[in-house]
Amino acid sequence: MRIDEETIEKVRKSLDIVEVVGEYVQLKRQGRDNTGLCPFHSERTPSFHVSQDKQLYHCFGCKAGGDIFTFIQEIEGIDFPEAIALLADKAGIVLPNMDYNQQNPLKNDNTKTLYHGMELLSKFYQYLLLDSRYGRAAQSYLKERHFDPETIKTFQIGYAVDSWETAAKFLIKRKFSPEQFAEIGLLLKREFDGKFYDRFRHRVMFPIHDQRGRTVAFAGRVLDNQKPKYLNSPESQVFHKGKILYGYHLARATIKQLSEVILFEGYVDVIKAHQAGIKNAVASMGTSLTSEQVSLLSRNTENIIICYDSDQAGTEAAFRAAEMLKSFNGSIKIARMPQGMDPDDYIDRYGGEHFRNNVLGASLTIMAFKMQYLRYGKNLNDEGERLRYIERVLHEIAKLKKAVERDHYLRQLSDEFSISLDALKQQQYQIYRNEKQQHDSHNQTKPNTINSRLLPKNRTLFPAYQMAERRLLAHMMHDADVAEQVQERLGGAFNSDIHQALAAYLYGFYSEGRSADVSTFIHTIKDRELKSAATEIAMMSVNTDVSPQEIDDYIDQVHKHAKKVEIENKEKEKKDAERNQDFDKAAHILAEIISMKKQLENR
Repeated sequence: MRIDEETIEKVRKSLDIVEVVGEYVQLKRQGRDNTGLCPFHSERTPSFHVSQDKQLYHCFGCKAGGDIFTFIQEIEGIDFPEAIALLADKAGIVLPNMDYNQQNPLKNDNTKTLYHGMELLSKFYQYLLLDSRYGRAAQSYLKERHFDPETIKTFQIGYAVDSWETAAKFLIKRKFSPEQFAEIGLLLKREFDGKFYDRFRHRVMFPIHDQRGRTVAFAGRVLDNQKPKYLNSPESQVFHKGKILYGYHLARATIKQLSEVILFEGYVDVIKAHQAGIKNAVASMGTSLTSEQVSLLSRNTENIIICYDSDQAGTEAAFRAAEMLKSFNGSIKIARMPQGMDPDDYIDRYGGEHFRNNVLGASLTIMAFKMQYLRYGKNLNDEGERLRYIERVLHEIAKLKKAVERDHYLRQLSDEFSISLDALKQQQYQIYRNEKQQHDSHNQTKPNTINSRLLPKNRTLFPAYQMAERRLLAHMMHDADVAEQVQERLGGAFNSDIHQALAAYLYGFYSEGRSADVSTFIHTIKDRELKSAATEIAMMSVNTDVSPQEIDDYIDQVHKHAKKVEIENKEKEKKDAERNQDFDKAAHILAEIISMKKQLENR
């Protein structure tokens, strides 16, 4: 698919990179830029910057950077034609000769075919549910479970009829390869005759969507006594359970608006919460929380409330989730359900407002939850169990970052068990020291286990000549006249190979009659390393009203360094000549060195 530059520019000018990136990353205004946690690598301190003026983003940690198209390609894992189509759709621009929503631009691409087939199948299941000839039993079940029509429509809930080949025939009739859908587990193949049949039969169907809202899997709930009661699509090339939060595509806007997310275990809990007006709800779908899911949550909100079932398994899962989130800098709370109830049941019985006030509103801090968790099943009247409990709690208190929090929970222990506060503080500090020594010792013995991408690298200190070259390039990106002046006086004589390449790109960019536009220029660079370097330089804060003297100083710095390198090379030649006892040559080179040094002093 060829898209002309005019259309690309029209899409670019119609969208604001801050708004587009803001759909994926929680951004805060900081000076002239917007900052947040980088979505491309794990970090605790924001090093990801988005410039509204320049329409660029750059991470000073992992060096990811580029324009609005680069961001969508990287965050969505798609190619440029898909990125331009996605952004054009967002901007309300129809691309020439292509209806992206209905036409598959790369018909041989297996993944795109699967997405298309899954979406059609999702609509087909909903059609079967809503048609009383087929979906009467499923309709009755959903009505008994208090699902309203609007919710069914929003979550695209459907029904797989009690038949062996309905989905298989549907897909084959529409020219899809049944082998492809057998590979992702939607269809199964009989050994004795090689025919394909449906995995889901006589089940209420809950489509599972990725963060872009594409159907990637299904969860089916049985309507009779079949086993298993719940059946999910297996992992596949389009469905990675640990990377998806159920309902995220619907909840993302509200999560960002409220800066709060409610994390459930199951998809029905999410659906009921949305139906009750709690639209910042997502679910980990019954699995232990993964690092990918944590990353998705942490870059979009500052407040997380974990609301899992009240049984022992739910409590254990909530504890594990809290542990996974320990690197999260925001607020984490645990909402405790009444014994024997899950969020779905509670909302049905008491309503959304009651759930919001009495369950979510009464959420515990992680430390308060851990204290409850650690005392579960213990007889605290027994001295041995009581001391073991206090020891475990002190280990958890020692992990708290804030002194106020540590003091608060130490006082709670002191009051409850009538123990000296000073004694508790001393023991807690001893635990902290011991664990810190173990941690430091472990890091010293295994220095290579630390991922260098996680270390803070917000700013690099460059030598004077490199800083001069960077500032020259930054001014050249913003001003064609400066670029022309530098080309005449310096040409490609930059000391850094990367800077030489960027200068060549800039000279070529302006030679085509283009005006200065940083975002457009960076879009023309195809090499990832060069694009990253160009973006980092473009994000530098430089005075737009640059003086001729400032440009002269930068060019002089570049020339001086080149001359110094030339002198160093001559001195090496001189030493080689002396080593070979070619003293005439050494004397000749020395004369050249003296002349070059005089020239350098007179610059």
